[in-house]
Amino acid sequence: MLDIDRIRELVDMMVANDLVEISLRDGDVEVNLRRPTASVGDVAPVVTTRAASPNPAGEAGAVALPAEAPAADEPEVDHVEIKSPMVGTFYAAPDPDSPPFVQLGSTVNPSTVVCIVEAMKVFNEIKAELSGTIQKVLVKNEEPIEYGQPLFLVRP
Repeated sequence: MLDIDRIRELVDMMVANDLVEISLRDGDVEVNLRRPTASVGDVAPVVTTRAASPNPAGEAGAVALPAEAPAADEPEVDHVEIKSPMVGTFYAAPDPDSPPFVQLGSTVNPSTVVCIVEAMKVFNEIKAELSGTIQKVLVKNEEPIEYGQPLFLVRP
């Protein structure tokens, strides 16, 4: 059976590769992930699962993703954007009494939580997914944000 972390990885792969839908079957467990198209409105992916019986052993089916070819003459960038993977409300800290997850000058790695985005009463931790130093925070705490909106600028 797929765990929450694996499903989050699949959702991240969908966003990174601009996929609209992924369907997986692992024995009796079936998972369908679907994002509405941009014309309908940008919202978080819809996750549905079905299990007829538990399947303790087994690996999820492979998902074919488009390969990105590196650009030969791509200029070196001085910063990379961390973008919002969903529509929601931006929170810089885990609660009002805590310091922000990151601020100007903070060093991040791929597993560093940089903020929380609340979408439909669900609080989603957003990770940096890259290593570097925070150069600029582009949104304010409790500000509504859109899918794909830049949240931070990071120097790799």
